[in-house]
Amino acid sequence: MNNDDIKVGERIKELRENSGLSLNDVSQKTGFSPAFLSQMENHLVSPPLGAIIKIARALDVEIGKLFNQEGKAPFTIVRSDERTATSRVASKEGVRYGYEYESLAPEKINRHMEPFLVTLEPVSRKSVPYSHDGEEFLFVMEGRVEVQLGDYTDTLEKGDCIYYDSKVPHRVASADDKPAKIIAVIYAS
Repeated sequence: MNNDDIKVGERIKELRENSGLSLNDVSQKTGFSPAFLSQMENHLVSPPLGAIIKIARALDVEIGKLFNQEGKAPFTIVRSDERTATSRVASKEGVRYGYEYESLAPEKINRHMEPFLVTLEPVSRKSVPYSHDGEEFLFVMEGRVEVQLGDYTDTLEKGDCIYYDSKVPHRVASADDKPAKIIAVIYAS
């Protein structure tokens, strides 16, 4: 894996400012508070994929733009040593928040699905469930994963998978005190 983490928060701020949008403008479009958006832009919190999708829509950009990806080709091959992780730092001191994303299709043009390898680290505080347009498919590669969909909660083991409508408020996290790895494919309709 490439060691140069992509700072999603900085990219969000850059795209927001280039679009002439204020934090309040993006807040109104996403439902997130201006304070949360500011914390995200300044790397004080690392957002889950659902939040990133909502922000991409508010900025009217493909989600890949938030990961510094420009679709250029009709297909993409990503070698295992070419993946680039996004920033997962929750504070300037380097406290982990619980997510690391590696895009699995950075150069595919006009994509409707976003495939990621996601590492879910143990967290002391549960995140808030998010909803957004589209669908999600998750496959557990390592560890155990807790999935909350509305009022329903379940634990997925290695080899288990789930497919759901992402309009349902959802939360995905490591179920144990050790990391879990999942393949997440998000269809943003």
